[in-house]
Amino acid sequence: MRWLAGLFFLLMTVPLILPNNYYLTVLILCCLHAMNAVGLCLLVGHAGQISLGHAGFHGLGAYASAYLSTTVGLSVGWSMLAAVGLTAVVSALVGLPSLKLKGHYLAMATLGFGIILSILFTETVDITGGPAGFVGIPRLSLFGWELTRDIALYRFVVVILCVMVWLSFNLIHSRLGRALRALHTSEKAAQAMGVDIANHKLFVFVLSAVFSAASGSIYAHYLTFIAPASFGFTFSVELIVMVVLGGMVSIPGAIVGAFFITVLPEFLRAFENVEILLFGLILILSMMFMPDGLAGGWNRLWAWIAARAKGAAHG
Repeated sequence: MRWLAGLFFLLMTVPLILPNNYYLTVLILCCLHAMNAVGLCLLVGHAGQISLGHAGFHGLGAYASAYLSTTVGLSVGWSMLAAVGLTAVVSALVGLPSLKLKGHYLAMATLGFGIILSILFTETVDITGGPAGFVGIPRLSLFGWELTRDIALYRFVVVILCVMVWLSFNLIHSRLGRALRALHTSEKAAQAMGVDIANHKLFVFVLSAVFSAASGSIYAHYLTFIAPASFGFTFSVELIVMVVLGGMVSIPGAIVGAFFITVLPEFLRAFENVEILLFGLILILSMMFMPDGLAGGWNRLWAWIAARAKGAAHG
């Protein structure tokens, strides 16, 4: 886990060299997307369950927290906790029937759920504000601790992300994590070894939804405005791309993938008319030359450097 301490130190010190707050905003979004990607890495990479509806859980966390803090009048801290709890309940209700499906059937079921939520965000105008969006969401404050400055909120997001990563690492190296990997390889073999397939699938599905809801609630209180367009099918696909590009079974890879996909469009803004084409081309080339993701590419590069250094040392 030394790399996690290194990541924490790196993320905490990067703002010291940033020229302005715009880059800090990009970093905050990177961390929020990384929370989603870490949860999906557990679900897709380790348990082998494909979900195309996680943008819906992200949106549910955002809208629930916004509604409870703005309309109901709860404090922001309690609103966020309630939003995450509500998402956990909803994801369990969705997961109970849909996780009986496998492969692309499960993907289609979660896609349908995501689309239903997206339509609800748009059509329930009295609750969500409809297509015009939800405005007037209070800034993040937790039990008397006001996070009015972006740098304070960024540090809070980094801490939450690192806690999620620490929990995920402990999970995948536990007996539960080994059961999930066995489930990914062969459900029948895992069942023969005594793994409770249904409960393990449901647990990791709810956990990944909770990560997305926490990210969504922070997102809502950071921007103080949310709209349905941010939680549609396109964002669900982006989250899957982050996990696949980073490395399906690698949590550090999922974080790198989230940062890469979030930051890349910022670099491509200079190529105004062809930025989408360049974005797609970079993704294709990345997957062609790094089929096991950025994490796998880095491991091969590190092994190559180590082999060259060892060869040079022996003359």
